[in-house]
Amino acid sequence: MKQHYRTIVISDLHLGIKASKAREVVHFLKSNSCELLILNGDIIDGWQLRKSGEWKKRHSRVMKLVLKYMNQKDMRIIYLRGNHDDFLDEVIPLEMGNFSIRRDYVLQSGSKRYYITHGDIFDSITTNLRWLAKLGDIGYTFLLWFNRYYNQYRTWRGLPYYSFSAMVKQKVKSAVSFISDFEKELAEVARIRHCDGVITGHIHQAADKYIEGIHYLNSGDWVESMTALVEDFEGKWSIIDYNQWLVTHQEERKKNSRESYIPEISIVPAS
Repeated sequence: MKQHYRTIVISDLHLGIKASKAREVVHFLKSNSCELLILNGDIIDGWQLRKSGEWKKRHSRVMKLVLKYMNQKDMRIIYLRGNHDDFLDEVIPLEMGNFSIRRDYVLQSGSKRYYITHGDIFDSITTNLRWLAKLGDIGYTFLLWFNRYYNQYRTWRGLPYYSFSAMVKQKVKSAVSFISDFEKELAEVARIRHCDGVITGHIHQAADKYIEGIHYLNSGDWVESMTALVEDFEGKWSIIDYNQWLVTHQEERKKNSRESYIPEISIVPAS
């Protein structure tokens, strides 16, 4: 059975690049439901599509699913612009039935208010030094390329998925320092906007923590970690890791299958 949430937040799908886990995100969204779906930026990778990216059928399936949700009266979809889908600047703000495209959004979650933004506007590199950001994007694309072939080898050896690119980010001190500054800056913005928390993406690192009293949530990405944020109907937030969720999901399906199975009973007539 589908798990029903009040809100699901996903970000950084980067549709248009080979490393995008489009099939996995479609499976996750079809296996769950919600009243509010927030697409928190970098859903479509316009940067890569302008260069060497390729739009595949699996990427179209994600957008077709979003279009299907747009026809559901009991569901709202909010698409927040990211730096890789900055082409949306031409249409922002857009309201069309239960679908809207915005720069940011304030969500009332129980008794708390959350400021939601992709996060790139608080990244001085992508804001002020666009050429340097794109140079870094080339290096990151290479890491994702290497990561794909490295994991094909691990699969052949019977080993689980491992994000080499995420490991590199965690080991580089400057990256760790940048992430810490990014989180603190966003928490402060939420405080200035009189919000109790902030929900973001951009840095491809899922998080659920408190920074000086502000609830900081990051939805991660669907290129490396495959994570999402979900909110239940009591206002409680959780991070869902797709790989861990998949194991639990498959176990539940097997259990339900066994419980619904009715063995045939052969009646042997008395002699």
